[in-house]
Amino acid sequence: MAPQCPPDEAQGDNGGAMYLPPQFNMKDRATAVELMRDHAFASLISNDDEGVPCVTHLPLVLEERGEGGDGELILWGHCAKPNPHWRYLQARPRAVVTFLGPHAYLSPSVYPDLARVPTWNYLAVHCTVEARLVEAPAEKDALLKRLIGQHEPAYAQQWRDLGDDFQQKMLAGIVGFELRVTALQCKVKLNQHRKEAHAAMHATYSQGTPDERALAVWMQRLGMAVEKGAEHA
Repeated sequence: MAPQCPPDEAQGDNGGAMYLPPQFNMKDRATAVELMRDHAFASLISNDDEGVPCVTHLPLVLEERGEGGDGELILWGHCAKPNPHWRYLQARPRAVVTFLGPHAYLSPSVYPDLARVPTWNYLAVHCTVEARLVEAPAEKDALLKRLIGQHEPAYAQQWRDLGDDFQQKMLAGIVGFELRVTALQCKVKLNQHRKEAHAAMHATYSQGTPDERALAVWMQRLGMAVEKGAEHA
């Protein structure tokens, strides 16, 4: 069954559960997919041989299999062969992958009263995955070409021109993996439940850092960007 965003806060035993109040639970899978593509530098998390969480930060390429927006989701990536994380995946294939979208501080000054506290707004996706190692040179080459195709298509010709000997040497230094997504959560925390702050919050974020401006765009997409005073009209 294709992974879908969960219907509510009760996630069950999905291995990658995060605290997800209902007002921040984004149930639209297309939004999660968009965040995973646009913020592809992810954190891969699984346990080492002693049960301690091991984290590797790495770019992942998302593949959607099937049509209609409800097919299987596959994440492709690799790590350096000296990195022991691939051995942990081999021994315990179940893991968690997290993606962090735009995020920013929010001052309590956006509220009309003073009895408020600061918070942090953010967008995030958590995936529970089942890993399969990719070790055959041809498969690893195809995996690298997925990365090249996503980030710098023009480099593909340079990679081909490096010659077989060099390519094989580089491929021998990495271990690839296919991560099949079995559960998916998407959290969009934008103070949705504090409507009295939306106008000032949007105005503040619209003039801020790149992350803050990105959050302002998400507010508009969610219908939260109202003109100041319009909410009382």
